Amino acid sequence: MILVGLTGGIGSGKSTVSQLLSERGAIIVDADAVARELQQPGTEVLRLMAEAFGQEICNADGSLNRQAVADKVFGNAEALKTLNGIVHPAIGKEMNRRIEEQRSTNNVVVLDIPLLVENPREGLCGVIVVDVPVDIAVDRLVSARGMAKEDAEARVSRQASREDRRAIADKVIDNSRDLEFLRQQVDEVWAWMQTLPAAAPDAGKQVRPEVKK
Repeated sequence: MILVGLTGGIGSGKSTVSQLLSERGAIIVDADAVARELQQPGTEVLRLMAEAFGQEICNADGSLNRQAVADKVFGNAEALKTLNGIVHPAIGKEMNRRIEEQRSTNNVVVLDIPLLVENPREGLCGVIVVDVPVDIAVDRLVSARGMAKEDAEARVSRQASREDRRAIADKVIDNSRDLEFLRQQVDEVWAWMQTLPAAAPDAGKQVRPEVKK
């Protein structure tokens, strides 16, 4: 298994790059997709979230109202800490399970993790960063997701900076232009990924933060 990290800020188009890599043969382990699966009606994660934040975070059909959760935690450090304490361990466990399924294969496995700077993984064979200027990311969030400009700017500002993401990159994909330009870069990166050495037996584990004494 070749294990590669993929990351990019909100509005960067990381999901598009992930889809293009999947079309080329990569196995995608998507942190956001795993989170959505773990937050389906009837799951333990959703039950714990409702206990912590109230039943109003659920729609009438029992599904998660993501905007309601965002409204409760955005700008509230304590609420965000509570949410992360519920969701992140479950996501990490499921992602690790999917990595283990691929461990003995010859596949190129992509860990699609929005917050890879904040939550690094051990032993990755390489890291790809999808990069766009902040103003383009904000414009895309406003036009594609219907966010207010102020909300979009705030969300971008609360993530790792472009500089921090680029600092961990082995390859940077510039997604500031059209889809054809993006496809060309993905083709180049895909060719590079297939030349990487296999991952170490314990690669992919989340790096534990150092405990200050």
